[in-house]
Amino acid sequence: MLDIKFIRENPDKVKEAVRKKMIDFSVDHLLEVDQKRRSLMQSIEELNKVKNQANKEIQSAPDDEQRKNIIAQMQELDRNSDNEAQLFKKIDEEFQSLMLLVPNIPDESVPEGKCDADNLETRTWGKLPDFDFPIKDHVQLAKDLDLVDFERGAKVVGFRGYFLKNEAILICMAIWNYALDLLVKKGFTPMGAPSLVNEAAMTGTGYLPQAKDEVYGTMDGMYLAGTSEVSVMSYHADEILKEENLPIKYAGFSPCFRTEVGSYGKDTQGIFRVHEFMKIEQVVLCRNDKEESIRLHEEITKNAEEILQGLDLPYHVVTNCTGDLGLGQVKKYDIECWVPSQKKYRETHSSSYFFDFQTRRLNIKYRTKDGEIKLAYSLNNTGIATPRVLMSLLENHQQADGSVKIPEALHKYLNFKEISRKDR
Repeated sequence: MLDIKFIRENPDKVKEAVRKKMIDFSVDHLLEVDQKRRSLMQSIEELNKVKNQANKEIQSAPDDEQRKNIIAQMQELDRNSDNEAQLFKKIDEEFQSLMLLVPNIPDESVPEGKCDADNLETRTWGKLPDFDFPIKDHVQLAKDLDLVDFERGAKVVGFRGYFLKNEAILICMAIWNYALDLLVKKGFTPMGAPSLVNEAAMTGTGYLPQAKDEVYGTMDGMYLAGTSEVSVMSYHADEILKEENLPIKYAGFSPCFRTEVGSYGKDTQGIFRVHEFMKIEQVVLCRNDKEESIRLHEEITKNAEEILQGLDLPYHVVTNCTGDLGLGQVKKYDIECWVPSQKKYRETHSSSYFFDFQTRRLNIKYRTKDGEIKLAYSLNNTGIATPRVLMSLLENHQQADGSVKIPEALHKYLNFKEISRKDR
């Protein structure tokens, strides 16, 4: 959420953000509602002043006749005040709803574009595999090696359902431990985070109201979060932190749930796009400082890259264009791993910073060493998501005999170094 004072003083900047992010939103309408709201607030304050003065006059009235006249005037003021209060409530509700839809301002370095096709490659890592045998995609490898049961997954869950089996689930557990160990060494606090969250947490992180059809809701008004960012960010809601404790870094681990609305017909097979998965998320709170946000953004992106490098997975990093940014994101990188069967990179990680967009909604502040209270800044980045990363891992490390080699970084977490074909 942006500061309304900033919006009033910089309407053209906000309109430009609306245009760049391709959002259907009227800044002029918001400002009209804001003006009505401010006028009503002033009118209500003036009525209250008159009522307070009338109360004093009632107490000091010299006789009953004057007292009755003042009371009659008071009753008329009360009726006017009630009408104003009801109108203000209606206007204020519209104002608050509109404020939740105002986009954050993209950084100057973000390329302008309409969709992910306009994202710019920033850097690449790793050598693309050069197979001298006919390769298999991850679906065929998973079936041949009895790693994933898609048929029974669909029977139990429905579309995009799956069961991870045998080495697949063990590898996922090894990847979680490997990623957490790496992040803990870098100063992150590991945290098992709730997936079931309330509406305030979803709204505070910016997933509601605009992305409501992308999340699962429950009968009692709760939501299944698509990332532990939601619960971990909300961990410090309505708190005032100490500047000397910043930045605060969390590695949140949780199941994640996404409806995948809008992805009809995309990746209908395999484990790339599923409704339920596990993810380790880097979440950072820092000082109200642009340069520190930029530095930490690069840092958490490099952390994710280091995880992938340990898994020996070729990848590239892209800078997302304005049309591929979320409502609250100032800048975002996507990391995409190479998928040999598709001969292209596919997204496995996203890394974003928000300034005070989320912390203003969640009311997360800190006290400076001089005693000043400021809103903190927030960032987040995918540490690793499973089973999606298995798609690239299985395909890049497959061998001519149908087996799959395990990256060395995972060896200490497993009692096997390859997955080979055998009867189960």
